[in-house]
Amino acid sequence: MTHPVPSAPPVAVPGAAPPFIEVRRVTKTFPTKGEDVTPLEHLDLSIARGQFVALMGPSGSGKTTLLNLIAGIDRPTAGTVRVGPTEVSALTTRALARWRNRHVGFVFQQYNLIPVLTAAENVEMPLLLMRLSRAERARKVAVALDAVGLSDRATHLPRQLSGGQQQRVAVARAIVAGPELLLADEPTGNLDAQAAQSILRLLAALHERFGQTLVMVTHDPRAAGVAGRVIHLDKGRIEADEAARPVEVSP
Repeated sequence: MTHPVPSAPPVAVPGAAPPFIEVRRVTKTFPTKGEDVTPLEHLDLSIARGQFVALMGPSGSGKTTLLNLIAGIDRPTAGTVRVGPTEVSALTTRALARWRNRHVGFVFQQYNLIPVLTAAENVEMPLLLMRLSRAERARKVAVALDAVGLSDRATHLPRQLSGGQQQRVAVARAIVAGPELLLADEPTGNLDAQAAQSILRLLAALHERFGQTLVMVTHDPRAAGVAGRVIHLDKGRIEADEAARPVEVSP
C-alpha cells in the first residue's frame, strides 16, 4: 500500500495574523470489520478568519470528515485541529459541547427542524443553553429571522413552510447565537434549483454582513462559486486550493 506524501505546513509570514482554523498532520481512520478506512491522511490546512471556503471532492474524498473534525463532532486519529485559540482535538466531550454551542453554527443538508415547534421556537433552541433572559432570546430570534427574510413566518410550523423556507429557518438557527464559525454540509442538497440559488445568495449575503468564517461542503460548482476559496480533496489529500471562479446565481 502506498502512502501519500504529506503536505508541508505553510511558511509563517512575519507579522501575519495566525490562521483561524489550523489542521496539522491530521489522519482519521475508521475501523471496520474488513480493512480500515482512512478518509484523511497527513492533512495540513489553514483557513484565515473571515474566509468563505468551499470543500469539494468526490464521494469518499474526506470533505465531510474534515468538516466534522473542525466542528469537534469527531476526533482525529492523529494530528491536531485548532480553531482560534482552542485546540479542539484536545477538548473533553463536555468541553467540546460547550465550545460548539458558543462558537459554531451548523447548517446541514437535512433541515433537522423539530416539527412541533414554530420557526421562532426552532431558531431559539441554541439560546436555551445560554444564560439569557426571555426578552434577550426573543430579540436575538427576531434578528436572525429578519436576516434570513422570514420575520413573517415566525409562528409557522415546519410543515407549513417550503423546503427553501425550512432551510432558511435552519440557517437562522445556525447564526442566532452569533457564532464565529459557520459550517455547512451540502446546504442545498435537498432543494430544487430555484430554492438552492436562494440559499446560496443568502449564505453569501450573511457572510458579507456578519463576516463569520464559513466552511461549506458541496459537490455543486455553482455553490462553490459563491465562496472565496475552493479546496478540492481526493482520497484524503488536497488536490487543489484556489480562488473560487465566480458563478452567477440568478435572482
